[in-house]
Amino acid sequence: MSVQSVTPVLNVSSGGVSTAWFELLGWKRGFSWNDGGMICGGADSNEHGAAGFGSVCSGKAEVCLCHGGQGSLGTILPNFPGDDATDGVWMSRWMELAADVDALHAIAVANGMTVTYPPANKPWGVREFHLRHPDGHMFRVSAGLNAE
Repeated sequence: MSVQSVTPVLNVSSGGVSTAWFELLGWKRGFSWNDGGMICGGADSNEHGAAGFGSVCSGKAEVCLCHGGQGSLGTILPNFPGDDATDGVWMSRWMELAADVDALHAIAVANGMTVTYPPANKPWGVREFHLRHPDGHMFRVSAGLNAE
């Protein structure tokens, strides 16, 4: 028996703010849900209120966003570049090419996002940088160095 995919669920303080953050990085809205059921078009809210659960998608990847539940928000800020002693969810985001890592880093910087570790070639054969989500979740944005 093999796993078909893994979909992380992030606890977020606002589904709309979190979705907009991902959209700046090129992700698309998936679905959104509130007490009234599915919200048309993955919108942030409808007549039944704000979305409490939803998703964002990029290629075959999907991340679910849960307002105020299913895990914890990150509250501990890094003390120095590359500080791993933070909370929230950590996950790796794999890009097709090493050059994509630098391109996404430039987009993140241009949008005032929190980069906690700049792009660097690592001895384990990847180029990566660390990007902090507004709710403290950390993304290692990586690509294999031989993926050129």
